Amino acid sequence: MRKVWFFAAAITALVLAPELALAQGHEGGDSGAWGIALGAGLAIGLAGLGCGIGQGLTGSGAVQGIARNPGAAASIQTPMIIALALIESIALYGLVLGIMLWTKIP
Repeated sequence: MRKVWFFAAAITALVLAPELALAQGHEGGDSGAWGIALGAGLAIGLAGLGCGIGQGLTGSGAVQGIARNPGAAASIQTPMIIALALIESIALYGLVLGIMLWTKIP
């Protein structure tokens, strides 16, 4: 339980450190731009991570299915390619979201 609290404290410190480093008065302007940049990075990174895991599991399942029944390769390959295309579209949505957030940084 102690490790969980230490991990939570470390994550909190990492999240709050940029706020303290970029702290300015109201005359400084955009002190919230770091949040937009963080959101853009997380959007691209998490979309890529999730899609990579999904594509790996999809490919693994398809190869295992073909290895168990080589005669079903044609009926496995087409749905696998469609599933990979749908998974890749999620990565592209993450990229578009990240670029949209990135362009909002002044």
